[in-house]
Amino acid sequence: MTAQTDLPSVQKAAVVPKLGGGVNIVSDYPVPTPGENEVLAQVLYTGVCQSDLHTAAGTAPGADGKNITNIKLPHVGGHEGVGRIVSFGPSTSSAPHPDLKIGDPVGIRFLARICHECEFCISDREQHCGKATNHLHHEDGSFQEYCVLDRNYLTLLPHDTDPKVAGPALCAGVTAYKAVKNANLSKGKWLVVVGAGGGLGHFAIQYGKVVGANVIGVDTGKVKEEFITSLGARFVDFAKSSNVVEEIRSITDGGADAAIVTSGSPRAFSGAVDMLRIGGTLCCIGIPPGDVYLTTPVATIIIKGLKVIGNLVGSMAETLEAVELVRNGSVKPHIEVRDFEELPKVYEMLEKGDILGRIVLQVAKE
Repeated sequence: MTAQTDLPSVQKAAVVPKLGGGVNIVSDYPVPTPGENEVLAQVLYTGVCQSDLHTAAGTAPGADGKNITNIKLPHVGGHEGVGRIVSFGPSTSSAPHPDLKIGDPVGIRFLARICHECEFCISDREQHCGKATNHLHHEDGSFQEYCVLDRNYLTLLPHDTDPKVAGPALCAGVTAYKAVKNANLSKGKWLVVVGAGGGLGHFAIQYGKVVGANVIGVDTGKVKEEFITSLGARFVDFAKSSNVVEEIRSITDGGADAAIVTSGSPRAFSGAVDMLRIGGTLCCIGIPPGDVYLTTPVATIIIKGLKVIGNLVGSMAETLEAVELVRNGSVKPHIEVRDFEELPKVYEMLEKGDILGRIVLQVAKE
């Protein structure tokens, strides 16, 4: 197949003109031209992540706990996109994808480019590459009709992948999957998921169930209870429980083997370490804005032999593993498809915590 030749010069995009300035849906944003060793993808669907909201608001924290302000402006977010290749830029080599074709499905995820040479890139930890760029801060992402991607770091998806459900697996899914892997869970072990009804949380429940763990979901409200129990997890309502930690310890006969905190609320981290049994693991994946600290005594960590692990998305290999479990039906993302123009409303819903699973925006017709 040959490259699409009737591409428009402008497109619909969700543009943030300045941090904290809200998001505007425009129809005259330039369609990018793929450069050397790049491809152009038409975006079909894209999930909406809490990180998109925080970045647009200027409240997304960096590794130092301070707000990230070195962000490309105007800002076009989106890093849970699925699209199809429509055009190629000039290439000096056909590697690493000699059989790449127009129409091939691709993912648009958090990582955009990596150096391929540092200690992290050569050890399948490229999400920590010091020279990496991403679709959240440095490059325009999937909240537009067309997106440029690096041919040398393409997320190629199987042709039978459902583009509606695959997008959320590229960020929320792989992040939860990586946390379950880091927790070293196995059949019969206890896993607590804090913030279990959200995008990250409902993935964490399901990936935990895949490895045979007994899962407890912590959230609040009847709707969340019904949703979480439908996924096969036991429910604890943090708003109704007189002591969440003691309730968890009672259910698990001494504490969970792992706790995954998926919520970005500072409150979600309070008491999380105390839910663990001896040798347990706390996996942190929800990033609260501002200076938020774990306040566990060092003595507790040492005497109980605890492990605290942070999880920043995952590698390309882990991403494809997470997607495969969605593709084969082992994990079933709960999604609600909405029109692309509804992104500002979706942000309002995210602020209120009113979303079950993930909202996916339809950007283009399949």
